[in-house]
Amino acid sequence: MAHVAVVGGGPAGLSAALFAAKNGQRVTVFDTDSTWMHSAHLFNYLGIGSVDGDAFMETARQQVDDFGADRRQGEEVTGVAAGDSGFVVTTEEGEYDADYLVLATGANRDLAEELGCAFDGDIVDVDVTMETSVEDAYATGAMVRAEEWQAVISAGDGAAAALNVLTKERGEHFHDFDTPADAEAAFGAMRPEE
Repeated sequence: MAHVAVVGGGPAGLSAALFAAKNGQRVTVFDTDSTWMHSAHLFNYLGIGSVDGDAFMETARQQVDDFGADRRQGEEVTGVAAGDSGFVVTTEEGEYDADYLVLATGANRDLAEELGCAFDGDIVDVDVTMETSVEDAYATGAMVRAEEWQAVISAGDGAAAALNVLTKERGEHFHDFDTPADAEAAFGAMRPEE
């Protein structure tokens, strides 16, 4: 089981955390709750007719928690560095080692710059899997886009990063596809008794 450190608790970070935790990875999410979602109301998120940004965040956090991610609410990351065998994430509370790093800090690209990621102008340069020029470090959402800062796009970026981590860990292309039977197995025990 790899340790995936996710810096940022908006749609991109929580999506990465959800996919990684749901598929057996150890995940730590550092969430300062400074997401733009608190100013949003979603009408343009596929599958959601209308939801307030705060309600969306509450549901997303609950999903991540339900799959076992360690969400460090309010713990701000003050530094990141590549180490001998992964990454060191620093907060005021301490240091955390991680095999993979997902940066999801909105338009704040300071940590990517500190890590030494390549940039394309003002945005972090990534490939289609959201991997940066620093191996096993990913950047997502507004960090990698000049203007397309929609929640649904950011969530897709986070999912792409996590799926690439899972592909690396499994040694073959990983595809996360669930069926109704999977949902029954995962959530059947949560259903209230009739």
